[in-house]
Amino acid sequence: MITLYGYPRTRSLRISWLLEELGLDWDYSLVDFYQGTHRSEAFLGINPAGKVPAVTDGNLTLIESGAICLHLAQKYGQDRLLPQPGSDASALHHQLMIFVLCELEQPLWTIGKHKFALPEDKRVSAVIDTAAWEFDKACEQIEPNVPEHGFLLGDQFSVADILLTHTLNWAKGFKLPLSERLNDYRARVSARPALAAGLAKESAALEN
Repeated sequence: MITLYGYPRTRSLRISWLLEELGLDWDYSLVDFYQGTHRSEAFLGINPAGKVPAVTDGNLTLIESGAICLHLAQKYGQDRLLPQPGSDASALHHQLMIFVLCELEQPLWTIGKHKFALPEDKRVSAVIDTAAWEFDKACEQIEPNVPEHGFLLGDQFSVADILLTHTLNWAKGFKLPLSERLNDYRARVSARPALAAGLAKESAALEN
């Protein structure tokens, strides 16, 4: 059985979305930061950093969202969600994935840390404007890869689409401006039923 440890609308939503796209049976374990669950002995045994997401899949434990996505898609995707391994398309897909995780998300998380995540005495408000500028530059770099219709790989929906759309939704939540092309792509891909199903499962755990 696959268990996802997360909190609604964090990076764990990437994984719940993917699990629903794959049509898998999975359990959701709420890690409630406001109740200190992320610092419990039980959860620190899964992720010593006290962060989400984390996934257990049988005897395997993974804690990085990109690695979790690749593992699940490779193991359970049945040739969906990832290009043929070793192909040029696969290399380009992984390049997009890594760009989203390292370049596009990084300034957003910097904004988040200095707005609410870090202890107040560690926040530097002046960093926020610089991070927003960095995010805008990263958007300019990735935009040529974003189609007016369909997905990053054409007709094939992929893990990279999940990561990019989730990151753009974060930007929307932070009220950062997006170009028309990026915003249309974000809205189009966000309409997939699997995203709504994953979010509903996470939200239900918070309400219980």
